Amino acid sequence: MPEQLKKLFEDHFKEELIDLIPLPAHGSNREYFRLSNDKRSVIGAKNLDRLENDAFITFSRHFLAKDLTVPEIYAEDLDQDIYLQEDLGDVTLFDHLLEEREGRNEFPERLLKTYKQVVELLPQFQIKGGQGLDYSKSYPHHSFDRQSMMWDLNYFKYYFLKLAHIRFNEQKLEQDFQTFTDFLLQADGNHFLYRDFQSRNIMLKDGKPWFIDYQGGRKGALQYDIASLLFDAKADLPFEIRELLLDHYLNAVSELMPIDREAFTKHYYAFVFIRIMQAMGAYGYRGFYERKTHFLQSIPYAIRNLEYLVRKVDLPIEIPVMMDVFQQLIQSSVLREFGKANQRFKVRISSFSYKNGVPVDDRGHGGGFVFDCRFLPNPGREIAYKKLSANDQEVIDWFVDKQDMDRWLKRMFTMVDAAVTSYEEQNFTDLMISFGCTGGQHRSVHSANRLAAHLKETHDIDVVLHHRELED
Repeated sequence: MPEQLKKLFEDHFKEELIDLIPLPAHGSNREYFRLSNDKRSVIGAKNLDRLENDAFITFSRHFLAKDLTVPEIYAEDLDQDIYLQEDLGDVTLFDHLLEEREGRNEFPERLLKTYKQVVELLPQFQIKGGQGLDYSKSYPHHSFDRQSMMWDLNYFKYYFLKLAHIRFNEQKLEQDFQTFTDFLLQADGNHFLYRDFQSRNIMLKDGKPWFIDYQGGRKGALQYDIASLLFDAKADLPFEIRELLLDHYLNAVSELMPIDREAFTKHYYAFVFIRIMQAMGAYGYRGFYERKTHFLQSIPYAIRNLEYLVRKVDLPIEIPVMMDVFQQLIQSSVLREFGKANQRFKVRISSFSYKNGVPVDDRGHGGGFVFDCRFLPNPGREIAYKKLSANDQEVIDWFVDKQDMDRWLKRMFTMVDAAVTSYEEQNFTDLMISFGCTGGQHRSVHSANRLAAHLKETHDIDVVLHHRELED
C-alpha cells in the first residue's frame, strides 16, 4: 500500500517522493501517512470503506468551494481506496489545550481566544457549508433522524449500561428513548451536522483552526455540534467557559440567520445528553469490550458532565427511567474512579555508549526501540565541546542549526508517536527507548532529551529519562 501512495504522489506532483512515514490512526480503521520531499509534505490516506471516502472527498471539495478551512484534496485513486490531502501539521486543539492548561487551574486567555475562533467558524460550516451540500453522499445515513438517534441510544444501552451492569427496565427505558427522540426532532434539523465535532478533530495551523474528520456528517440540528465541542469529555472545559462560548456561538449564528435563543436553548441540553450518551457508548465498546485504556479514562469526565446536567437542566419531558439510569451512573464510585486505577503507560528513555553495551530491558518486554545515533553530526569532535554533554547549553546551541539532526528527530518522533498511541490502545504499560552513540555524551543524550520533551508535550503518559554514561 505505501507503494500505491508513492505512485499516486509521483504521478500527481511529477516529483520524486523522499519520505513516507506512518502516522497514528487513533480511534479509526483508516491508515495515514506523511509523504514528503524537499518541496512539499502531504497526507496520504488508505481507507477500505469506499462510501466513507466518497463522503469525505465530496464534502471537502464542497467546503473548499465555500472558502471554509478544510484540507485540500490533491488526488485520489478510489479503486485502490487511497487519496492525498493537504498536510495541516500535527497540532490539534486538544494538544493546544493541554499545553496551555498544564499546571494551571485557570483557563488562559490565549486558549479562550482559540476556542472563540472555533465557535465562530462552526456556524459557517453548519449554515453556509450546508447550503447545496449533496447529502446523498452522507455516510452511513443522510440525516440525524429518528433512526440515527435510536442507533446512538441503543449503542449507549448495550455497550455502556449493560457492560457497566446498570439496572433498568428495558421496555420502560425504550419508551423513554421514544419520548426523548420525539423532543429532539422538534428542533430545526436542516443544517450540516458535523457529527464528531471535538477538540481532536480541529487542527491549528497558521494561527487559525482547520476542520477534519467530517466524513460522518449529515443533515441535522445546530445544537448537536456545539454540544459535542463544549462537552468534549477529556477537554474538561470549566462550566462557566462553556456557557460563555455557547453565547459566543449564538452571536456568530445570529450573523448568518435569525435565531430564537430561547427555542435553541430549549433543545440544546437535550442534544448535550444524547451526545454524552453516544460518547459513553463508544467508551464502553472501546474500553469495556476492546479493553483500550484510553477510552476508560474518559468515563469519569463523562460522569461529571452528566452530574452537572442532571443538577442544572430540567427537560420539559417525562423520562423517569433515563433519569434513574443517569443517577445510578453519577452515584457509581467505580465508574468515577475508572482510569485512575489503571496503570499509566510509561516510556523509559535512556542514552548510552556502544562501548559499554546496549541497555538491557529489566522489565522483560524485549527492549523496545534502540536507535543508533552515530551517523549524526558530532560536537564531540570539536575541542570546545569534548568535555561537555548535551545537557550543557553550549552543546544544545550547537545542534540548533544542524538540519540532519532536525530531520532525524522529526522522523523518529513520528515513529515513536505511532508506537505509543498503538501500545496505549492495546493496554500496554511500558516501552523502553534507547539512544546510542560513541561516548553516550552528545548525540544520544540530545536525542533522548528531545524525545522526552516531545512525549511530555504530546501524550498523557509518564516519561522516565536516564543518561547511563552521565549518571552511573
